[in-house]
Amino acid sequence: MGGDIKQILAMPGDGTAITVKGWVRTKRESKGVTFLEINDGSTIKNLQVVIDDDKPGVIKAPGDLTTGSSVVVSGMLIQSPGQGQAVEISADRVDVVGTAPVDGYALQKKRHSFEFLREIAHLRARTNSFGAVARVRSAMSYAIHSFFQERGFIYVHTPIITGSDCEGAGEMFQVTTLPIEKPPLINGQVDYSQDFFGKKASLTVSGQLEGETYACALKKIYTFGPTFRAENSNTSRHLAEFWMIEPEMAFCDIHGNMDVAEEFLKYIFRHILEQCPDDMEFFDSRINKGIIDNLQHIVTSEFKRITYTEAVNELVSSGMTFEFPVSWGIDLQSEHEKFLTEKVYRLPVIITDYPKAIKAFYMKVNEDNKTVRAMDILVPRLGEIVGGSERESDHDTLKARILECGLDPDDYWWYLDLRKFGTVPHSGFGLGFERLIQFVTGMQNIRDVIPYPRAVKTLEF
Repeated sequence: MGGDIKQILAMPGDGTAITVKGWVRTKRESKGVTFLEINDGSTIKNLQVVIDDDKPGVIKAPGDLTTGSSVVVSGMLIQSPGQGQAVEISADRVDVVGTAPVDGYALQKKRHSFEFLREIAHLRARTNSFGAVARVRSAMSYAIHSFFQERGFIYVHTPIITGSDCEGAGEMFQVTTLPIEKPPLINGQVDYSQDFFGKKASLTVSGQLEGETYACALKKIYTFGPTFRAENSNTSRHLAEFWMIEPEMAFCDIHGNMDVAEEFLKYIFRHILEQCPDDMEFFDSRINKGIIDNLQHIVTSEFKRITYTEAVNELVSSGMTFEFPVSWGIDLQSEHEKFLTEKVYRLPVIITDYPKAIKAFYMKVNEDNKTVRAMDILVPRLGEIVGGSERESDHDTLKARILECGLDPDDYWWYLDLRKFGTVPHSGFGLGFERLIQFVTGMQNIRDVIPYPRAVKTLEF
């Protein structure tokens, strides 16, 4: 019989005939016996293969059994007398499918820096760290869909190419078929009427606005897809292409929004702890000590809810000297968020009612006309992990906010229409998938939790 190594390692070593396919991680020879460590990506654990030259009938097909070579091994699954594994394969036949010459294979048995591995992103998934990231990423994707599907949310695919700027920051990648060297002009300006779409088009920074249109028809929806931001930030926290999870809920105010977001995070973290124990043990021991305890603490905690004003008062009264001084009206920085979660409350914190001047145009304005019904979820070790709000449901107020933010209401005519025809209170939140993975795994650079990072001056593979 055959199977994934993850399945085989859970079987009893009772002499069952086994065939396994994978890649050689290590090879060791001793007195007529060759020991191979084989991995197929299904688990972080390797399967030991023992090739005994004195065993009758053993067949070793031509080819060098070097690190990185691909093999098909047939033999008997037996209990292992050695330490470190419960079972092993006593090989009857080993076929080398593809060789990996020692002098040209970059992943020899030694530690490689993550910086080096980014240069060989086409091979880095074969390492323990990146194999574990890939499995956690896959399990987390499954959990995201499971959470929303179990609660009756409809999955909506929002467009990647858009004519509107959701965030109003202008940091968008333009999409055009016009000749960049000599575009057609009219009155000294680019004539977008001759472009493919007949108007200026960009890659989306968010599926939220389109998602709201479906929430106002289907009540509960979520989007989960790629987004793009042309933010010139060459840091360990920024990507130009990343994935976003964005649920939207009609007939839901800010309080219901916070309830769903808190439940969502706990569900995702619980799923990963239960379904990826070996990978999480690896991250806890090799990447970030205490990460499992941190996630378990979040899962079992009741999140603290405070207003922005209360948060600022806590920071000011703490007597701490921050790199970014604190006063009412500033956008809270990571150092402020970590201080609140790690020193003041020692819990995940949800902050609400931010100054409207630092938030997006679509957020509902409070009665004081100074704050909006925004909410950010902060977690220990990271700071902000979720951002959301109750959306503005009044047509005239929303139009005024669009103008106030220097945007053109004509670009949002369809979005304003939602407030004309059967408007309802509705809310939603968003979180970056890669930042979520980075938090769960403890990986220090966000470029190491996506298969092929797209960032400033980074467009390889």
